[in-house]
Amino acid sequence: MSAATAPSSSLSLVSNLHLQEWRRLTSVRRRCSPSSIRVLVPPHRDRGARPLASPLFSSPAGGENGAKAENLEVGRPSFKWVEVGPRATEEQRIAISNLPFKMAKRRKALMRQIICFDPQRATLSDVLAAWVKIMKPSRADWLAVLKELRKLNHPAHLEVAELALLEESFEANVRDYTKLIHWYGKQNQLQDAENALLAMKQRGLICDQVILTAMVDMYSKAGHFDLAYKTFEEIKLLGLPLDKRSYGSMVMVYIRAGMPEQGEILLREMDELEIFAGSEVYKALLRAYSMIGNAEGAQRVFDAIQFAGIIPDARLCSLLINAYATTGQSDKALVAFENMRKAGVEPSDKCVALILHAYERENKINKALDFLIDLEGDGIIIGKEASERLAGWLCRLGVVEEVELVLREYGAKETDHGLSTS
Repeated sequence: MSAATAPSSSLSLVSNLHLQEWRRLTSVRRRCSPSSIRVLVPPHRDRGARPLASPLFSSPAGGENGAKAENLEVGRPSFKWVEVGPRATEEQRIAISNLPFKMAKRRKALMRQIICFDPQRATLSDVLAAWVKIMKPSRADWLAVLKELRKLNHPAHLEVAELALLEESFEANVRDYTKLIHWYGKQNQLQDAENALLAMKQRGLICDQVILTAMVDMYSKAGHFDLAYKTFEEIKLLGLPLDKRSYGSMVMVYIRAGMPEQGEILLREMDELEIFAGSEVYKALLRAYSMIGNAEGAQRVFDAIQFAGIIPDARLCSLLINAYATTGQSDKALVAFENMRKAGVEPSDKCVALILHAYERENKINKALDFLIDLEGDGIIIGKEASERLAGWLCRLGVVEEVELVLREYGAKETDHGLSTS
C-alpha cells in the first residue's frame, strides 16, 4: 500500500514495556572515541526525503493520542545520515561488532542505525525512509535485517516488520502478513492482528487457509469462540480441502469452550478423511474428558490416539486412569494401569496415586493394600505423591501409627534410592 493511502494516525507499534526498556538502554550515553558509526540527527527540513507511511495495522488513535499522532506526521523534520560516533554507548558498539561479518554493507548500515536508535531524536519510520531513499534495498535486504533483529530479540523487530510491509521494495505477500499475525498472537494483540488482516485485504491480497487458521488460533486463545467458529466457516468457503492445522485449530476451539464432544466429532470427521491431528490436539481432548470425569469419552480418545499411531506414555495413561478414578470405577482404573504395564510403559508415581485415590473413593482399603504389595513384589517403589495420598487416607481413618510407619518407610526408601544412584 502506498504512503498516500495510510491513515493519519496510529497507536504505538511497540509494546510499552519493550519501548521503556529500549529508551533506558539508549538514554545512558558514555563518551567514546570517534568512529564510523552512523546515526540519525535532525538537520533542516529536506523536502526531497519521503517519510515512510504510517502502518495500518495498529488500532486508529483517537482523542489526544490521535492529535499527537497527526502532529508527528505533519511538519516533522526529515533526517539524514551523519557520522556521530561518540553517541554510541559501549554496549551498542559491542552489539555492532557482533553483526555477521559477511553481512552486506547496506544491511549493516541499517542495523547500526537501529542498534543506536534514540526514540527522542527520530522515529523508526524516519530511519527506514532514509535507508530506502539512500540504499535502495531489495526484498532480500529487508528479510536479512528482520532475521537479524529476530535473532537478537530486538524490541524494534515487530515495528520494523510492520513498516516494511508498507514499502514497495519489500514486495509483501500473504505469508508476510501471516508471520506478523503469529507475532501478534504471541503477544495477545488481537486488535492489531485484525487490523493487519484488513490492511492485507485492502492491498488486494487474498486470504488463504494458513492465515485464516492463524486467526482461528488467536480467537480461540483469547476466548472469542464465536469469531473463531465464524473464521473456520470462512476457511470452508475457500473451496479447498481443510488440512490438519485448520481442523486441529477448531478442535482446540471446542476444547477451550468446554465442548469436547464437538471436538471429538470433528476428529472423527478427520479420521474419515484420513487426516490425523497433531498429538497435542489428542492430548488436549483426552485431558478435557479426564478433568470433567467423562470416562467413556476419555477411553474413546485414548483408543483414537493409538489408532493415529501415537504411542501412549505414562502421562497419557494417567489421564485415562484419572477419568475412571474420579467416577468411582476403580476396577477399570486398575485395568488401565495393568494395560499400561503390559505395553511396557513404566507407571509413574502419579498413576499409582490415582489408583489409591480410586480405592479411597470407594473405601476399598484392603484392595489398596493388596495393590501396593503387588507393586512392591514387582520392585516398584511408591514415590512422594502416592505415599502422601496413602498417609492422608490412613490418617482420615484414624490409623495414626500406620501413617507414621508409611512416612518412615518412604523416607528410608528415598535415602536408599539416593545412595544407590550416587
